[in-house]
Amino acid sequence: MVTENRIGAAEARAAAADEIPALLLSGNEESLCSLMDNPCFDETHVCLLLERKDLSSGLLEEIHKRKIWRASYRVRRGLASHPHTPRLIAMRLLRDLYLMDLVRISQLPGTSGELRRLAEERVLAQLAQLPLGQRMMLARRGSARIAAGLIAHGPDPVAQLALDNTFLTESQLLKTLAKGSLPAQTIATVARHRKWSNLVNVRVALLRHAHTPADCVEVLVSDLPRRDIEDLLGLSRLREDVVEQLRKELARREPK
Repeated sequence: MVTENRIGAAEARAAAADEIPALLLSGNEESLCSLMDNPCFDETHVCLLLERKDLSSGLLEEIHKRKIWRASYRVRRGLASHPHTPRLIAMRLLRDLYLMDLVRISQLPGTSGELRRLAEERVLAQLAQLPLGQRMMLARRGSARIAAGLIAHGPDPVAQLALDNTFLTESQLLKTLAKGSLPAQTIATVARHRKWSNLVNVRVALLRHAHTPADCVEVLVSDLPRRDIEDLLGLSRLREDVVEQLRKELARREPK
């Protein structure tokens, strides 16, 4: 709990090391700034201070100004993940963070949409260079956008894990399925997934894709709403085997 400790600047700068943890709870920003000039104030104290989510952007900017603290990875990480760190500072700090810290920031509730997207982009840019083990870990724990990126990159075991990711959303999956470069194996993995293969919009996206395996078409068409079948038949760029199966499905539903 924040206290109203209003010790003077000189007292804050001269406080003993064992007194500093209690002073970090002060509600007086001037006292907190003065503490940073205390010779006993170290990296651990800065990290403890950064755990407070009520710090002002001005105080966070003051921490960032200190070269000694900018040199600390723990401090840079704490500043980047703090909800009140000024936008430009947080964006610059993201450039130096490790992969899993980027993932964590992308999932923090207090992270702004802009910062979340930037963190995700930095993760996605590294996917091609990551070993299989790291990709599989990200497939389980990454955000919806990261999971969708892993589905597109593969290989199949990674795509399967990403499809099981609880953060993955239908909208992100549909964006991935809109990519014409997806290999047939990835499309087949989605088409046979127990959850996603039951969603109408996903099935329609799969049927529209040029690389959908032929042996998946009949299952995808089965029980598709008539309106979606008719909309698909109205498309000019649809594989002939898909068109044939759609027409068969309509004929099957005609009264005998």
